[in-house]
Amino acid sequence: MEQVFSSPPLELTLVLSLVLGLVVGSFLNVVIYRLPLQLQNNWRHDAMDFLGQKPDAESKKFSLIYPPSRCPSCEVLIKPWHNIPVISYLLLKGRCKSCAEPISLQYPAVELICGLLTVAVVYHFGFTVQAAWAILFTWVLVALTGIDVNHQLLPDSLTLPLLWLGLLVNISSTFTPLVDAVVGAAAGYLVLWIVYWAFKLITGKEGMGHGDFKLLAALGAWLGWQQLPMIILLSSAVGALIGTVGILLYGREKQAQIAFGPYLAIAGWIALVAGEKITSSYLQLF
Repeated sequence: MEQVFSSPPLELTLVLSLVLGLVVGSFLNVVIYRLPLQLQNNWRHDAMDFLGQKPDAESKKFSLIYPPSRCPSCEVLIKPWHNIPVISYLLLKGRCKSCAEPISLQYPAVELICGLLTVAVVYHFGFTVQAAWAILFTWVLVALTGIDVNHQLLPDSLTLPLLWLGLLVNISSTFTPLVDAVVGAAAGYLVLWIVYWAFKLITGKEGMGHGDFKLLAALGAWLGWQQLPMIILLSSAVGALIGTVGILLYGREKQAQIAFGPYLAIAGWIALVAGEKITSSYLQLF
């Protein structure tokens, strides 16, 4: 791993990584909440333009940064000191300062997960260029997971840049040779595309969304085609386990749709930090 410059003490690096991850996690909560709404808003505007109708000017301004964050219950603006990652949630005891309505546990959970994963990446890769790219990769996976859990949607505005960035990053073989990255991107898309059409021809139903194809293609672009079998097997196993537990505990209907993107993201992140070790350990069994 190529060192960027002289490394600070490990303890300081990990603490700063945690703080950075918590802060970015707070922003990812905004992305998880607002990006699907922004996409819906854009689709609505396109439909209204097609029908010759004029959308209201205020809705056109909706974005990741506008309007300012408000409590969804009482519409009171959230003050900056009430938006400190994790700490504000604990000080407010999980409730809005103005109306005392419960604050979703998703907010501190995303912040904490993002912080801990950032620390894990820095600890694994060290103070390197690889670590910088791996952190960005991790943050995008966290955002995609949150959006897919809430909306069963993997936006092209995240999956496609992630795919192309993976190919660009591997021009210098940062994680895998460029040839393996290109083959991984193509194979990742085609594998799930074939599964999708086979399932649809047999059952007449759609078993997954097209966003899953693009996400696996992005994982292949970052990690190479060699990691795809492990990612597919691990994501399928985790998805089957969690789905079964959900049905047993909460009585979820067997026909209910379950987002597959989070399991791909989890498996992809595990492959990032431990893929080679897992693969070599498995091969030693034979």
